[in-house]
Amino acid sequence: MAEELNNVIADLRERLVYLRELGIEALGVDVDTTVNAPGEPLINRNRFISPPEMSSEAAQIFNVKEPSTERQPEARPAGSRLAQLPSLKERKPTKFFDKYNPRESEIVNRESEVKAAEQIEVVSQRADVTETIAEIHAEIGPDCTRCKLSKLGRTRVVHSVGNPTAQLMFCGEAPGADEDRLGEPFVGRAGQLLTDIIEKGLEIPRKEVFIGNINRCRPPGNRAPEEDECSVCKPFILREIAVVRPKVIVTLGATATQNLLETKTPIGKLRGRFHDFLGTKVMPTFHPAYLLRDPNKKREVWEDMKLVKEYLRNN
Repeated sequence: MAEELNNVIADLRERLVYLRELGIEALGVDVDTTVNAPGEPLINRNRFISPPEMSSEAAQIFNVKEPSTERQPEARPAGSRLAQLPSLKERKPTKFFDKYNPRESEIVNRESEVKAAEQIEVVSQRADVTETIAEIHAEIGPDCTRCKLSKLGRTRVVHSVGNPTAQLMFCGEAPGADEDRLGEPFVGRAGQLLTDIIEKGLEIPRKEVFIGNINRCRPPGNRAPEEDECSVCKPFILREIAVVRPKVIVTLGATATQNLLETKTPIGKLRGRFHDFLGTKVMPTFHPAYLLRDPNKKREVWEDMKLVKEYLRNN
């Protein structure tokens, strides 16, 4: 008995170390403190919760076999400043983001700079966005050397893809080996799972959403991008957000979520509810690569996607 208990403890300790490496530092678990009277049978207080509605294809993707017992946080309504900007036909030519162009201004004194997200938000309120996604990509160039990743084995710059007027955007952390080889984000096993989530879960063609990463170059060994690498590349994804003006941005994984929202809060505490960013809604969720390692988390991703689907339907 003692040996079995020691094995369980060892397995649990190993799993906690693994979760911490993935950026998950806390587990959202509700503890029921209700005490049953002696001899009284235990009651499943969640048995009256209706199961989530989904198609048979979505059920296969998210591996849902039993009704969900998790409570869903309510989405928080908020106005959209980006939605108030003029349409493309109404826009007048304006040089946009010149002051914050990472090509023209190197990040040398972090203490004296305003955060990139705050810069973009201030400018987006009073300037027309006239640049295009293609112009942003051309400015970055095919052989960007703005950060050290250009010298650490990356094959190519992997740009964002998809509908430039999409209502829904997905943002990951950085390209992997398959993406580095093919030059497109989310094309490996994790990318196929993301495609299934989009097309079978959300019932939206992948080509109708916009998909990108905080960083456009593959870090060596598929490690997470480092702070200096993100600070150089992040302004470009912010500019793409200003061009696309999505209603919802789904951030995939801890690195993308914490970089975009500029927080150190674990993703386990951030997911399950909307966050306001640049006048749009951000829904953090687990990265598809993490779901391949731990399929049990698919249910939580499905709960997140239900909120996204409902928000898009009602807005």
